[in-house]
Amino acid sequence: MRKKIVSLAAVGALALGLAACSSNDDKSGSSSGTGTLTVGASAVPHAQILNYIKDNLAAKEGLKLEVKVFDDYALQNPALDEGSVNANFFQHKPYLDKYNQENGKNLVPVTPVHLEPLGLYSKKTKAIADIKDGATVSFPNDATNGGRALKLLADNGLITLKDGVGINATEKDVADNPKHLKFKALDAEQLPRTLDDVDLSVINGNYALQADLKAKDALVLEKAEGNPYANILVVKKGHENDENVQKLKKLLNSPEVKQYITDNYQGSVLAAF
Repeated sequence: MRKKIVSLAAVGALALGLAACSSNDDKSGSSSGTGTLTVGASAVPHAQILNYIKDNLAAKEGLKLEVKVFDDYALQNPALDEGSVNANFFQHKPYLDKYNQENGKNLVPVTPVHLEPLGLYSKKTKAIADIKDGATVSFPNDATNGGRALKLLADNGLITLKDGVGINATEKDVADNPKHLKFKALDAEQLPRTLDDVDLSVINGNYALQADLKAKDALVLEKAEGNPYANILVVKKGHENDENVQKLKKLLNSPEVKQYITDNYQGSVLAAF
């Protein structure tokens, strides 16, 4: 009898161990196709696009999708690396490349989805020609979008940048500033909220949308042609071909999503596929 009790206890312990392994497998399978795919996203338009897929397209593809909204996009890559989400959808490749380089990580793009063109907005000026001498211009303070913003100003004749700096430009790379513009670097999400405090602001497309700023409101808008800043679905290296990731890739690049983008964003977001 004593041997039987010991034997039953061992069997019970083994069963519990197998159950625990099964639970862990389910969690890791969230990107492989056996569970829910959790995707981190900025609220607008990324989470909106994902929720459209979740509500209208995912079931037909056999995809269980959970959308986790982040207010601060700087938190999303660490969350992906730590495993609290299986993928994220908020960034363009230059931002991803810089994050990987600076942090020694290996996050990889799966597919481009859309472009959010940067725009130059103002509540005090209605045209480029009317910009006053000494005007203050705010722009994103992260390296990739900051350089992108300065390039937008240069492309429209407001400043001249040193040769060859391109999207890596900083304020130190401004070679000529005929209007004596003053630059104010801020967190990207703060730019719409501080538009009243500056003369002009170069604002990311998603934050412009959240503040009800339309593409038609911009003094100038980034061109889509040849633009490297398409927003991408991103996963940890080795998960690019996971079943659920591939299902989401297919849906993000579907005709239905392209039509959703066209109908809902009127040029403030452009499909990149």
